[in-house]
Amino acid sequence: MDLHIFLAVLLAALLHASWNLLVKLDLDRFLALLLISCVMGLMGIAMLIAFPWPSLASAPYFITSGLLHVGYNMFLARSYRTGDLSQVYPIARGTAPLITFIAAWALAGETVGGIGALGILLLVGGIWLTARPGHQSIRLDGMTLFFALGTSGFIAAYTIVDGFGARLSGSASAYAGMLFVLDAVFMIIVALLTRGPAAFRQILPSWKSGTAGAALSAGAYWIVIWAMSLAPIAAVAALRETSILFVMLMSAVFLKEKVTGFRLMGAVLIVLGAVALRMS
Repeated sequence: MDLHIFLAVLLAALLHASWNLLVKLDLDRFLALLLISCVMGLMGIAMLIAFPWPSLASAPYFITSGLLHVGYNMFLARSYRTGDLSQVYPIARGTAPLITFIAAWALAGETVGGIGALGILLLVGGIWLTARPGHQSIRLDGMTLFFALGTSGFIAAYTIVDGFGARLSGSASAYAGMLFVLDAVFMIIVALLTRGPAAFRQILPSWKSGTAGAALSAGAYWIVIWAMSLAPIAAVAALRETSILFVMLMSAVFLKEKVTGFRLMGAVLIVLGAVALRMS
């Protein structure tokens, strides 16, 4: 993987970890994600004005991805309602790179070299080690685990869809902008059906943190979509999950969540996996 793509995806990982911390700290989880999606939709409109529109060939992909992102948001919000950030986040992100790797190979014959494959496996193993419970205060009931794993499935699905769609779009930036707009539209529909117009009155007082979260989230996934248009989808998908290192640090500092020996071992594997992907 080229150095500039490698560094850009690491930046995306930092941005992604930061907005997940914001969702966990401040707001009702669903309302936080709704607010972030709405602001990202406005950013998407600006992006569509600034860049040429994506080609029609990519339309089925960004529509499908928009729907998948709604499922991801719903499952993520439910996971965070009953689970700790440092527990839910690794599980939600941990299986997705492996699923993405298999799907990219099965659906498009996309492969990575031996070192790249080793890097993906090291990253997945490290992420799962960080998810290992090591303290009685860590809550991981069956429903939380179900929704965290379901979130992982949505991540893998929209990653594959967006990787292929961005390559067909003619402009990865325009594709990202269209996706952000559709994500906002679909989330607004879900909010109206499940919470009614009152949901939008509830999110207004938190517009500052919502704008910050949207900027972080949009920046993170914009970079990832761009990277997947240039590098193997599976490699990008795995490397962005180095965000778990940032989550571990942030959850320990800001949420006072315990970092166990297993999680430190997992962090080492994640770093080794990132190094292997850089060398591939």
